[in-house]
Amino acid sequence: MKVSDRWWSERLGQELTVSRWGTWGVPVLLFPTAGGDAEEVERGGLIDAVRPLLDSGRAKVYSCDSTAGQALARREGSTAYRMALFNAYHQAVAEEVLPAIASDCGGPQPLVAAGASIGAFNAVALLCRYPHLVDAALGMSGTYAVDAMIGGPLTDDLYFSSPLHFLPGLDGDALEQLRRRMVVLASGTGAWEDISESWEMARVLGSKGVPNRVDDWGPGYAHDWPTWREMLPLYLEDLLP
Repeated sequence: MKVSDRWWSERLGQELTVSRWGTWGVPVLLFPTAGGDAEEVERGGLIDAVRPLLDSGRAKVYSCDSTAGQALARREGSTAYRMALFNAYHQAVAEEVLPAIASDCGGPQPLVAAGASIGAFNAVALLCRYPHLVDAALGMSGTYAVDAMIGGPLTDDLYFSSPLHFLPGLDGDALEQLRRRMVVLASGTGAWEDISESWEMARVLGSKGVPNRVDDWGPGYAHDWPTWREMLPLYLEDLLP
């Protein structure tokens, strides 16, 4: 059964919805694609795909609106605004959504972040920015060069939101924590896919000693929901503690 909550986020300057499926188990934060809301993952069949994990109590799946992705898809405001919104979105997830998940789970728990397309970017970015809050990330058919999609000059907001940009300069305790995490990057090479983005993300992660791998699913898998419905339960089986 789905449960949803909605609140006003001062960081985003708008309302934010979070939905949950399952009643107990390890929390999985599943990000929507660029234009998606908190319920898109259900409409896309991902909740049904992981139903055995929900019914067995191995996982509780959460999802929240793709606020920054929606602005990107709609080309809202200036390029600087759209870049700033990614920074605000990650902060809202870390400081509002994750504490709400912890409260719902009765306290902090190991957490897996996952998503497809722009959702993959958000999942990997969340782990890289907040390795003390996220234990593993799964990026499916990831689109990681978000600055190229937005266009315009790169701002500090997007620089510090994008692992491709901020990871090369990361050091200290945050990097040491990140080196104890795992990132899985899965992509097909069929229609609308660009696995080169996953390989570039892997290169940057690897250059900093962050455990990761790229899984190439081949030309039979397109950038679409059937691919992600097959990928998600397979990888969660491995990533869930």
